[in-house]
Amino acid sequence: MKPRTIAHISVLMANIIFALNYSVVKYVSPALLKPFGLNVARVLVTTSLFWVMAAFEKTALLPRRKDLPLLVICSLTGVVINQLLFIKGLSMTYSTHASLMQLSTPVMITIVAFFFLGERITILKAIGLLLGISGSTLLIMSKEHQGGGTHVMLGNILILLNAISYAFYFVLVKPLMSQYTPLQVIRWVFTLGSMVIIPLGWSEFIEAPWSAFSMTDMAAISFIVLGATFFAYLFNMHGLRHLKASATGSYIYLQPIIAAVVAMLFLSEPFTTAKAVSGMLIFSGVFLVNLRS
Repeated sequence: MKPRTIAHISVLMANIIFALNYSVVKYVSPALLKPFGLNVARVLVTTSLFWVMAAFEKTALLPRRKDLPLLVICSLTGVVINQLLFIKGLSMTYSTHASLMQLSTPVMITIVAFFFLGERITILKAIGLLLGISGSTLLIMSKEHQGGGTHVMLGNILILLNAISYAFYFVLVKPLMSQYTPLQVIRWVFTLGSMVIIPLGWSEFIEAPWSAFSMTDMAAISFIVLGATFFAYLFNMHGLRHLKASATGSYIYLQPIIAAVVAMLFLSEPFTTAKAVSGMLIFSGVFLVNLRS
């Protein structure tokens, strides 16, 4: 099989895992593990595995001292704020809402890049931003009363803040990616982030009734910790080595579709007109923002 074919399969698998993760997280949190406790499990296992992989790398283990402040900021935006708000927000809203809100991340990246990097916004991008923001606003304001959402509006807002946080991380991490390997950067971002997440969520982590969990419960937790946090990253990283960023990024459009179908089948989430209209606005906005002349 050709390397490019394997790369496409890797990126496809990563996005399928991310799409399934929305419903799996809803199953696990808060019923089995509270949101912050689930994040402790994620960073503990993932950070450990990244350090195990360091034994097979022929690169320096420690970053340069001058890069530490930027690594700390990236760990806060890319791991701490990003992951804490994602799990907490998803536990309060619907899987479909969360997947659509996450799709607005490229729109947020464009806004952050405009203010902090001075990147030009064309007329098409401006229209895309307006459509994406309109879709997100409509989704936040929509009211539903079935399908597993408890505080839908607040949950949607947390997911949006999570997308904004990741947009800052995406822009800020670029200089580091030019000086270190992707694995070096993500290893230190997770390591520094775990120093904040573990103290914040430790009480929720240890109060979970681990011995009472069924095989299904542990399989769901393992899927989140290993599949959606560790392996999905490796799949994406492999794809980026052989494909252009635009080709890799295009697979994100699959996530809301798969997430919506899974949520309707297994979580009884309704697919409403508001979701359909919001989805069309966000899809169109992301498409125009990423459109190149």
